[in-house]
Amino acid sequence: MNVQSNDRVLLSRYLSGDRSAISQLIERHSRRVRDYIRMLVKDRDVAEDIFQETFIKAVRVIDEGRYCDNGKFLSWILRIAHNQVIDHFRAQRQDKSVTEAEAGYDLLGSLRLAEKTVEDEIVSRQIESDVRMLIEMLPPEQREVVMMRYFGGQSFKEIAKQTGVSINTALGRMRYALINLRRMIKEKNLVLC
Repeated sequence: MNVQSNDRVLLSRYLSGDRSAISQLIERHSRRVRDYIRMLVKDRDVAEDIFQETFIKAVRVIDEGRYCDNGKFLSWILRIAHNQVIDHFRAQRQDKSVTEAEAGYDLLGSLRLAEKTVEDEIVSRQIESDVRMLIEMLPPEQREVVMMRYFGGQSFKEIAKQTGVSINTALGRMRYALINLRRMIKEKNLVLC
């Protein structure tokens, strides 16, 4: 019996009243989900909170009868985790600006090798702000692929699996995102170097 079948059996048992089945289902996927969240947030305590929230939300959706079992429980739970991470960063951004380290990516990594002057810092912050603004202007599907690929370090295979699309669709979304970013940079006469 494959993992997807086992997931279906456990979900069915849980919905039939076997409360231990949900614990088994969570345990089966906990390492993968926890590792994914930690990769994005880089803080063990925050990652653990998001991990708990992810499964609380998943159980709530299942209990409310809104989960559609298409044999892709892991992809579904990873999507919830991803959304929880995004919600975490949005909440942080409302409190204060999110630094690159907190967001789990290094936008200007090549510049970190040298000592920065005050001027370099100002330019770096402006470039980061401009790039974030442009990414926020992308259509949601394109923005998601950019975030997962460049800031989450995921392969297109992983992106396709987590977003529920084919690899070609994920690649296409990235291609259109890059085209749109180049167009916006040109339209706004931005210099990103």
